[in-house]
Amino acid sequence: MQAQRPAAGWANSFNGRLAFLALSILINSFFNALTVSTHLGSAIWTASAVSLSGWLHVSLGNILFLEGVIVAFVNLLLLGRFDYFRLVRNLLFITPFSYLLAFFERIFVALGVPTLPLGWRIAFDVIGLFGVACAVSLYQRANLIMHPNDDMPYILRFRFLHGSPVTSQWLSNVPPLALVLLVFTFTHQLFSFGWGTLYNILTQGAIIGWADKHFLPILHHHLDIKN
Repeated sequence: MQAQRPAAGWANSFNGRLAFLALSILINSFFNALTVSTHLGSAIWTASAVSLSGWLHVSLGNILFLEGVIVAFVNLLLLGRFDYFRLVRNLLFITPFSYLLAFFERIFVALGVPTLPLGWRIAFDVIGLFGVACAVSLYQRANLIMHPNDDMPYILRFRFLHGSPVTSQWLSNVPPLALVLLVFTFTHQLFSFGWGTLYNILTQGAIIGWADKHFLPILHHHLDIKN
Protein backbone atom coordinates (compact mmCIF):
# COMPACT_ATOMS: atom_id res chain seq x y z
CA MET A 1 0.00 0.00 0.00
CA GLN A 2 2.78 2.44 0.85
CA ALA A 3 4.41 1.89 -2.54
CA GLN A 4 1.11 2.66 -4.27
CA ARG A 5 0.50 6.01 -2.58
CA PRO A 6 3.14 8.02 -4.48
CA ALA A 7 1.93 6.47 -7.74
CA ALA A 8 -1.67 7.35 -6.88
CA GLY A 9 -0.61 10.88 -6.06
CA TRP A 10 1.12 11.26 -9.43
CA ALA A 11 -1.77 9.63 -11.33
CA ASN A 12 -4.22 12.17 -9.91
CA SER A 13 -1.94 15.18 -10.28
CA PHE A 14 -2.28 17.44 -13.29
CA ASN A 15 0.66 15.78 -15.07
CA GLY A 16 -0.70 12.32 -14.36
CA ARG A 17 -4.17 13.18 -15.59
CA LEU A 18 -2.64 14.74 -18.71
CA ALA A 19 -0.70 11.53 -19.42
CA PHE A 20 -3.83 9.41 -18.99
CA LEU A 21 -5.73 11.80 -21.25
CA ALA A 22 -3.16 11.43 -24.04
CA LEU A 23 -3.27 7.64 -23.63
CA SER A 24 -7.07 7.62 -23.75
CA ILE A 25 -7.17 9.65 -27.00
CA LEU A 26 -4.85 7.12 -28.66
CA ILE A 27 -6.81 4.15 -27.31
CA ASN A 28 -10.16 5.64 -28.31
CA SER A 29 -9.21 6.61 -31.85
CA PHE A 30 -7.37 3.31 -32.43
CA PHE A 31 -10.20 1.06 -31.28
CA ASN A 32 -12.93 3.18 -32.86
CA ALA A 33 -11.09 2.86 -36.18
CA LEU A 34 -10.82 -0.89 -35.67
CA THR A 35 -14.59 -1.19 -35.26
CA VAL A 36 -15.24 0.88 -38.38
CA SER A 37 -12.88 -1.29 -40.46
CA THR A 38 -14.69 -4.51 -39.50
CA HIS A 39 -17.89 -3.32 -41.24
CA LEU A 40 -19.89 -5.00 -38.47
CA GLY A 41 -20.95 -1.91 -36.57
CA SER A 42 -19.08 0.71 -34.59
CA ALA A 43 -19.90 2.81 -31.54
CA ILE A 44 -23.16 4.65 -32.18
CA TRP A 45 -21.68 8.17 -32.43
CA THR A 46 -19.02 6.89 -34.83
CA ALA A 47 -21.72 5.08 -36.83
CA SER A 48 -23.67 8.32 -37.13
CA ALA A 49 -20.56 10.12 -38.43
CA VAL A 50 -19.80 7.35 -40.93
CA SER A 51 -23.46 7.52 -42.05
CA LEU A 52 -23.32 11.27 -42.60
CA SER A 53 -19.96 10.92 -44.37
CA GLY A 54 -21.39 8.33 -46.76
CA TRP A 55 -24.54 10.35 -47.39
CA LEU A 56 -22.97 13.79 -47.81
CA HIS A 57 -19.71 12.57 -49.41
CA VAL A 58 -17.63 14.53 -46.90
CA SER A 59 -14.49 13.03 -45.35
CA LEU A 60 -14.98 11.11 -42.13
CA GLY A 61 -12.48 13.28 -40.25
CA ASN A 62 -14.35 16.47 -41.15
CA ILE A 63 -17.75 14.99 -40.25
CA LEU A 64 -16.42 13.81 -36.87
CA PHE A 65 -15.08 17.31 -36.24
CA LEU A 66 -18.30 19.11 -37.23
CA GLU A 67 -20.47 16.69 -35.28
CA GLY A 68 -18.32 17.24 -32.21
CA VAL A 69 -18.63 21.03 -32.46
CA ILE A 70 -22.44 20.83 -32.55
CA VAL A 71 -22.59 18.44 -29.60
CA ALA A 72 -20.23 20.71 -27.62
CA PHE A 73 -22.82 23.50 -27.79
CA VAL A 74 -25.64 21.12 -26.88
CA ASN A 75 -23.67 20.20 -23.77
CA LEU A 76 -23.68 23.84 -22.67
CA LEU A 77 -27.48 23.75 -22.80
CA LEU A 78 -27.46 20.66 -20.58
CA LEU A 79 -25.16 22.42 -18.12
CA GLY A 80 -27.56 25.34 -17.96
CA ARG A 81 -24.77 27.89 -18.27
CA PHE A 82 -22.20 29.06 -20.80
CA ASP A 83 -18.98 27.43 -19.65
CA TYR A 84 -16.41 28.90 -22.04
CA PHE A 85 -13.57 26.84 -20.59
CA ARG A 86 -15.52 23.61 -20.97
CA LEU A 87 -16.37 24.48 -24.57
CA VAL A 88 -12.71 25.09 -25.38
CA ARG A 89 -11.75 21.80 -23.72
CA ASN A 90 -14.34 19.93 -25.79
CA LEU A 91 -13.06 21.51 -29.00
CA LEU A 92 -9.44 20.74 -28.10
CA PHE A 93 -10.30 17.04 -27.88
CA ILE A 94 -12.10 16.86 -31.21
CA THR A 95 -9.20 17.71 -33.51
CA PRO A 96 -6.66 14.99 -32.64
CA PHE A 97 -9.36 12.35 -32.11
CA SER A 98 -11.20 12.98 -35.38
CA TYR A 99 -8.18 12.81 -37.62
CA LEU A 100 -6.38 10.06 -35.68
CA LEU A 101 -9.47 7.87 -36.08
CA ALA A 102 -9.55 8.51 -39.83
CA PHE A 103 -5.79 7.80 -40.01
CA PHE A 104 -6.03 4.49 -38.11
CA GLU A 105 -9.07 3.45 -40.15
CA ARG A 106 -7.07 3.80 -43.37
CA ILE A 107 -4.31 1.65 -41.86
CA PHE A 108 -6.73 -1.11 -40.85
CA VAL A 109 -8.28 -1.09 -44.32
CA ALA A 110 -4.81 -1.31 -45.89
CA LEU A 111 -4.04 -4.26 -43.58
CA GLY A 112 -7.10 -6.05 -44.92
CA VAL A 113 -9.30 -6.08 -41.81
CA PRO A 114 -12.52 -5.59 -43.87
CA THR A 115 -11.77 -8.76 -45.86
CA LEU A 116 -10.97 -11.04 -42.92
CA PRO A 117 -13.23 -14.05 -42.22
CA LEU A 118 -16.38 -13.19 -40.28
CA GLY A 119 -15.17 -14.80 -37.05
CA TRP A 120 -12.06 -12.61 -36.93
CA ARG A 121 -14.05 -9.46 -37.70
CA ILE A 122 -16.54 -10.25 -34.93
CA ALA A 123 -13.66 -10.72 -32.49
CA PHE A 124 -11.99 -7.47 -33.56
CA ASP A 125 -15.30 -5.61 -33.34
CA VAL A 126 -15.92 -6.79 -29.78
CA ILE A 127 -12.34 -5.98 -28.78
CA GLY A 128 -12.64 -2.56 -30.39
CA LEU A 129 -15.90 -1.69 -28.62
CA PHE A 130 -14.44 -2.84 -25.30
CA GLY A 131 -11.38 -0.67 -25.90
CA VAL A 132 -13.54 2.36 -26.73
CA ALA A 133 -15.48 2.02 -23.46
CA CYS A 134 -12.25 1.70 -21.45
CA ALA A 135 -10.86 4.82 -23.13
CA VAL A 136 -14.03 6.77 -22.35
CA SER A 137 -13.79 5.75 -18.71
CA LEU A 138 -10.18 6.90 -18.61
CA TYR A 139 -10.67 10.40 -19.96
CA GLN A 140 -13.94 10.90 -18.09
CA ARG A 141 -12.00 10.24 -14.88
CA ALA A 142 -9.09 12.47 -15.91
CA ASN A 143 -11.63 15.16 -16.85
CA LEU A 144 -9.19 17.64 -18.37
CA ILE A 145 -10.58 17.71 -21.88
CA MET A 146 -13.23 15.37 -23.18
CA HIS A 147 -14.87 14.53 -26.47
CA PRO A 148 -18.26 16.31 -26.54
CA ASN A 149 -20.00 13.02 -27.40
CA ASP A 150 -18.73 11.53 -24.13
CA ASP A 151 -19.08 14.74 -22.15
CA MET A 152 -22.83 14.54 -22.83
CA PRO A 153 -23.39 11.27 -20.89
CA TYR A 154 -20.91 12.54 -18.26
CA ILE A 155 -23.08 15.64 -17.70
CA LEU A 156 -26.27 13.56 -17.72
CA ARG A 157 -24.70 11.01 -15.35
CA PHE A 158 -23.54 13.39 -12.64
CA ARG A 159 -26.03 16.26 -13.00
CA PHE A 160 -29.30 14.45 -13.60
CA LEU A 161 -28.95 10.69 -13.05
CA HIS A 162 -27.25 10.26 -9.67
CA GLY A 163 -24.05 8.82 -11.16
CA SER A 164 -25.61 6.03 -13.27
CA PRO A 165 -23.28 5.23 -16.22
CA VAL A 166 -25.81 2.90 -17.88
CA THR A 167 -28.84 5.21 -18.00
CA SER A 168 -26.78 8.23 -19.00
CA GLN A 169 -25.17 6.28 -21.83
CA TRP A 170 -28.53 5.09 -23.13
CA LEU A 171 -29.99 8.61 -23.12
CA SER A 172 -26.96 10.05 -24.90
CA ASN A 173 -27.37 7.44 -27.65
CA VAL A 174 -30.68 8.96 -28.78
CA PRO A 175 -29.21 11.80 -30.96
CA PRO A 176 -26.75 9.65 -32.95
CA LEU A 177 -29.35 6.93 -33.39
CA ALA A 178 -31.72 9.56 -34.80
CA LEU A 179 -28.99 10.64 -37.25
CA VAL A 180 -28.48 7.05 -38.42
CA LEU A 181 -32.23 6.68 -39.00
CA LEU A 182 -32.35 10.02 -40.84
CA VAL A 183 -29.59 8.94 -43.23
CA PHE A 184 -31.28 5.56 -43.71
CA THR A 185 -34.55 7.31 -44.62
CA PHE A 186 -32.86 9.13 -47.49
CA THR A 187 -30.32 6.53 -48.64
CA HIS A 188 -31.90 3.20 -47.58
CA GLN A 189 -28.40 2.22 -46.42
CA LEU A 190 -26.83 1.59 -43.04
CA PHE A 191 -23.23 2.79 -42.79
CA SER A 192 -21.10 1.18 -40.08
CA PHE A 193 -24.30 0.24 -38.26
CA GLY A 194 -24.69 -3.44 -37.43
CA TRP A 195 -24.85 -5.90 -34.60
CA GLY A 196 -21.76 -4.27 -33.10
CA THR A 197 -23.59 -0.96 -32.82
CA LEU A 198 -26.49 -2.62 -31.00
CA TYR A 199 -23.99 -4.38 -28.76
CA ASN A 200 -22.36 -1.01 -28.04
CA ILE A 201 -25.69 0.64 -27.19
CA LEU A 202 -26.58 -2.14 -24.76
CA THR A 203 -23.21 -2.60 -23.08
CA GLN A 204 -21.07 0.54 -23.22
CA GLY A 205 -22.48 2.08 -20.05
CA ALA A 206 -21.92 -1.14 -18.12
CA ILE A 207 -18.37 -1.53 -19.48
CA ILE A 208 -17.56 2.08 -18.56
CA GLY A 209 -18.79 1.38 -15.02
CA TRP A 210 -16.59 -1.74 -14.92
CA ALA A 211 -13.59 0.13 -16.31
CA ASP A 212 -13.98 2.89 -13.70
CA LYS A 213 -13.13 0.27 -11.08
CA HIS A 214 -10.82 -2.12 -12.92
CA PHE A 215 -9.05 -0.37 -15.83
CA LEU A 216 -6.18 1.65 -14.38
CA PRO A 217 -8.19 2.23 -11.16
CA ILE A 218 -5.34 4.31 -9.75
CA LEU A 219 -6.93 7.25 -11.62
CA HIS A 220 -9.94 8.63 -9.75
CA HIS A 221 -12.92 10.65 -10.94
CA HIS A 222 -12.24 14.40 -10.88
CA LEU A 223 -15.77 15.76 -10.86
CA ASP A 224 -16.76 19.29 -11.83
CA ILE A 225 -20.53 18.83 -12.14
CA LYS A 226 -22.99 20.42 -9.74
CA ASN A 227 -26.61 19.26 -9.46
